[in-house]
Amino acid sequence: MKNITIYTQSYCMYCQRAKYTLRQEGFDFEEIDITENPQLRTEIQVKTGMYTMPQIFVGEEFIGGSDDLDRHIEEVRAMMRW
Repeated sequence: MKNITIYTQSYCMYCQRAKYTLRQEGFDFEEIDITENPQLRTEIQVKTGMYTMPQIFVGEEFIGGSDDLDRHIEEVRAMMRW
């Protein structure tokens, strides 16, 4: 099974929504809070080209943010079964 990693900021309502969705689906995930880590924030933004949070990965595959997770939840379910 692949790992889910979600990069978040403490004040982000979309981060809260994405974590809720992942929990509702029964997925374990690693949360990396970048609120106090501007260097990591810059690194993840450069890696994905996305400047908003959350940023969600399944394994090494970038899924996107909270709305992307909602749109692609079936694909994420399938990825988690591999």
